[in-house]
Amino acid sequence: ALVILALFMSVRIVDPGPLQTLRLKTFDFYQNFKPRPLMPNSPVTIVDLDEASLDAIGQWPWPRTTVANLIQKLDKMGSIAIGLDIFFVEEDRMSGSNLADKLPNLDDTTRDKLKNLISNDQVFANAIKKSRRVVLGQTVLSVKKEYKGRRATRSRVFVKGKRGVASPTTWIFNAPGLLRNNGIIEPAGAGHGMVTILPETDGVVRRVPAFIKHKKRLYPTLSLEMLRLAFGRPGVVVEGNAAGVSRVLIAPRVQASMDATGKFSAKGDKSSHLTVTTDNHGRMWPYFSRMDKSKYVSAADILSGVANPKKIQGHFVLIGTSAEGLKDIKTVPTEPLIPGVEVHAQLIETILARTYLSRPNSVSTAEMGLALFGGLLMIVLVPWIGARWTVLFFFVVAAGAGGTSWYLFSEHRIIMDAAFAVMTILLLYITLTYMAYTAEEAERRQTRDAFSKYMSPAMVEKVVEDPSLLTLGGQKRDMTLLFCDVRGFTSISELFDAEGLTVLINKLLTPLTNVILAREGTVDKYMGDCIMAFWNAPLDTKDHARQGCMSALEMMGEMAPLNDRLEIEAKEEGRKHLPLRVGLGLNSGGAVVGNMGTEQRMDYSVLGDTVNTAARLEGQSKTYGVDIVLGPNTRNSVPELATIELDIIQVKGKTVGLQIYALMGDETLAQNAAFQDFNKLNDKFLMTYRDQKWSEARTLMAECREMGKPWHMDGLYDLYDSRIAAYEEEPPEADWDGVFIAKTK
Repeated sequence: ALVILALFMSVRIVDPGPLQTLRLKTFDFYQNFKPRPLMPNSPVTIVDLDEASLDAIGQWPWPRTTVANLIQKLDKMGSIAIGLDIFFVEEDRMSGSNLADKLPNLDDTTRDKLKNLISNDQVFANAIKKSRRVVLGQTVLSVKKEYKGRRATRSRVFVKGKRGVASPTTWIFNAPGLLRNNGIIEPAGAGHGMVTILPETDGVVRRVPAFIKHKKRLYPTLSLEMLRLAFGRPGVVVEGNAAGVSRVLIAPRVQASMDATGKFSAKGDKSSHLTVTTDNHGRMWPYFSRMDKSKYVSAADILSGVANPKKIQGHFVLIGTSAEGLKDIKTVPTEPLIPGVEVHAQLIETILARTYLSRPNSVSTAEMGLALFGGLLMIVLVPWIGARWTVLFFFVVAAGAGGTSWYLFSEHRIIMDAAFAVMTILLLYITLTYMAYTAEEAERRQTRDAFSKYMSPAMVEKVVEDPSLLTLGGQKRDMTLLFCDVRGFTSISELFDAEGLTVLINKLLTPLTNVILAREGTVDKYMGDCIMAFWNAPLDTKDHARQGCMSALEMMGEMAPLNDRLEIEAKEEGRKHLPLRVGLGLNSGGAVVGNMGTEQRMDYSVLGDTVNTAARLEGQSKTYGVDIVLGPNTRNSVPELATIELDIIQVKGKTVGLQIYALMGDETLAQNAAFQDFNKLNDKFLMTYRDQKWSEARTLMAECREMGKPWHMDGLYDLYDSRIAAYEEEPPEADWDGVFIAKTK
C-alpha cells in the first residue's frame, strides 16, 4: 500500500495529460452544474456573419468596401471598441486593379479607370484608421513563415518580474509564426489582438492564452487588446514569479465599471487596478455561461440599418461568425458547440465582472497533502480497526473534500480538485481490503494467469490444484509433436510495418491455437510465425496421434476463410495481398516432458529426438509440395486417415532413412475410390523409382500427375522429375536403397 501511495504521489507530481484531463472534467461538471449567470445587459455585442448575412450579401469573403461600411456604421452607432475575429490576409480580389487584370474584353479606357480606382483594401484601411477603435485579429502559424512587406506590429505588453527570477515569459506559449493581415490593412488598426484559442487535449476550450510569444515578443489576446484600447492605455503589464506568470494588469490606476443598464465606463482611481489572475503559463480561465443568443446581431441587420442602436452604443463589439461553413465552432465546458467569437465575448464579460476562475499554487499543494494524509491514515486504519469501520472514515473524508471543493468554486470561484485525493484514498482502501480477505484466491488466480499463456487449460488447473508440480524435472512419455510454419513469410512481412505485422501474426495464430486447444493439445511455444504443440502431456490422451492429425487438417481448413478476410482488408487499405500458406510436420514417439529451466524461470516443455524430427518434417513440407508431412509412427497410428507415401529421407541431423507421408484428408477421403487408385499408383511409382527404372518411372509419374490433379500434387512430381533427370546423368551407387539425403532443414 505504501508503494501504491508513493506511485500515486509521483504521478501527481508529474501530472500527465490523462490526469489533467480527469481534473478538468471535474471543473467542467461544476461549470455545467452552476454556470456563470447570463448578464441581462451584457457590455459585449457580437456582430454575426451568420447564414442570413451570407444569404443576403453573398458568400465570404465579402468585398472590403462592404466590411468598411460595416465598421463605419458600428462607429457611428457608438461602439467603444471593435474586435475582428476574422483575417484579411490576401488582397481583395474585387479591387479595381485586380478586376482590370482579370476581366477579358475590356476596352483600354475602362481598364485604365479601374486601375486608377482606390483599392478596396485602402478603403477598408481608411475606415479602420478613421475609427481608431478597431482591433485587428491575428493568429498563430504552426510553421515559421514571414509575409513579404508585413512588419511585425509593436508589442504592447510590458513584462514585470522579480529581480533574480527568470522572466515569466519563459512559460508562455511560443508560436513559430504569426498570420497577420495584409500590408495595407495591418498598419491601420488601433490595436492588434491574437484570436488564437488553444483547446485542451480533449478538444474542449477551458483556458485562453492572455499572450502569445513570437520572437521574444508578447502579443495580447483579442479581448485584452480591446480592453486596453477602451481604457486608452499604451499597453498591458504581465507580472510573474518563480513559478511563471501570475497575473495581468490591464489598466493600472484605472477602474472599470458597469451600471445597471450594462453601460461600461472607466474612471481613474490610483488605488485600483483592473487585474486578471492567470495560471503559470499565462492562460486566463473564463467562468463560462450558457450561450446567450441575445448578444448576437446579424451583420446584415447592421448593414441594412434595421439593428437596434442600443445593442451597439457603449458596447464592446466583436465581429465573428456562427456560420458552420466558415468552421469557427468550439466546445466549451457549458456548450458542446459554440461560435469561437463567443469565447472572446465571454472572456471580456468575465474580466469586467471579475468572475474569472482561479487556481492558486496553494490549491495544488493542498490537493497533494490531502491525498498523502488520507492515504497514510487509510494504511493505518484498515489493519487496525478493520474495513467496516474504515469505510466510514472514507465517506467522511470524501464528503469533506468534495464539499470544500464545491464551496470554493461556488463562493470564491477557486477550482480545487477533490477527485484525485478521493480516488487515491478509495483505491488504497480497496487494495488493502482485497489483500486482507482474498489472499488465497489472488494466489490461485496469479498462478492461473501466469501459466495459461503457454500451457493447456487442463495443465493450468492441475498446477493450480497442486503447486508442487512447479518443480524442475520431467518424465518420458509417448507423444505426438506438431510444428507449423508460414511459407514465404519474408515476402509477406515486407508489406507491413512492425505494428501491422504483429496484428497479422495474431490473426493467424489465434484460430490455429484455438484448434490445437480444442483438440486437447498443449501449445509449447510461439517462435515468430511458427507454432510448436504436443499431445499426451500433461494428461493422458489415448488417441494423441489422431488428435494431432485432425488438428493439422482443421488448421489447414482455417486458412481459406482467414485469407478471404485478409484479402478484403488489403483491398480496403489499398495494398497488395499475399495469401498466407502454412506447412505442418507431425511425428510421434518417446520424448521427455516437464519443467525445464531454473528455479527462477521455468517452462513446461518437451525434449528429444522425436521433437527434432517433427521440426525437420515441417521444413520438408515445402520441398515436397504438400501441406502436412507425417513421420512413420504417426502415420501407422492413423491408418483410417487418407495418407500417401512421399519418400524415404534422411533428414538433417539423422544418420538413417525415415519413411515420410503426406496427410491428405480424413476417413471420407481415405474411402474415396479415386483417391485409393491414386495412392496405389503412387506406391507403384515409388517402387519403380527405387528400382532405378527411370523410363518406366517417368511414365508412371505422368499418370500420377494426371490422377493427382484434384489434390494438387504437381509439386511432388516436379521434385521427382528433377531427381530422375539428375540420376540419369549421374546414376546412384549400385547398393542405393532409395534413401534421399536432405541437405537443408
